[in-house]
Order: sequence, then structure tokens, then C-alpha cells
Amino acid sequence: MNFVDEQLKICQRFSSDFVPPDESQKVGIALDSLQILPLNALRLPPKEGTCGWYIWGGEMSTSPDFFAPLHVSHLPEKCPALVPYLALTPGWRVQLAPGHEDVWFDDELR
Repeated sequence: MNFVDEQLKICQRFSSDFVPPDESQKVGIALDSLQILPLNALRLPPKEGTCGWYIWGGEMSTSPDFFAPLHVSHLPEKCPALVPYLALTPGWRVQLAPGHEDVWFDDELR
């Protein structure tokens, strides 16, 4: 499924450059926490086959095994709510819950 139009709209809405991840790149995702709200994501600079996105639900844990790698191509199935935001540049944060959307740039992430 192609989400380019949705991603372009999000980037335009928040005045971000359009930097979509490649489907073969990986995200760090806390799959076991995705049912906990709010849903959170942040994007660090890409490196070593990752696109820089880290995704979790609720509070982030400092446990070394909190995040697991997942290819971007699996996100439409595992976490469809965040797919429209994936083309935001490194430095962006997203928080979603029913009736709530918070998207902001965090200079400390770049």
C-alpha cells in the first residue's frame, strides 16, 4: 500500500522536509506496548540500516530489550496510525491517542 500522499500532507502541515524511510530499513518498536496509550514515536538520524524511528505505547522503558527491530514494510500492519508521520525528518516527535495528536520538533534528537 502506498502512503506517499498522506505522508506528504503531514510533512507540509508541519513544515518538514519529506524524508520517507525505505521499506527495507528498520525501526525500533516496542510491540508489546502498542496497545497502551498514548502511542509515541521519535525520529533520530538514520544509521546502520535503521530509519531512525522508535515507536512505543505509554511510558518508554530504559530496559535494553524494550525496543525490537522491525522493517518499515511491516508498520502498516503493526502500527498503521503512525505510517502517515514516517516521512517527517529526524528530530520530530509524535504522540497519538483518540482525539489527541501532538507533533513537535525536538532539536535535541538531531
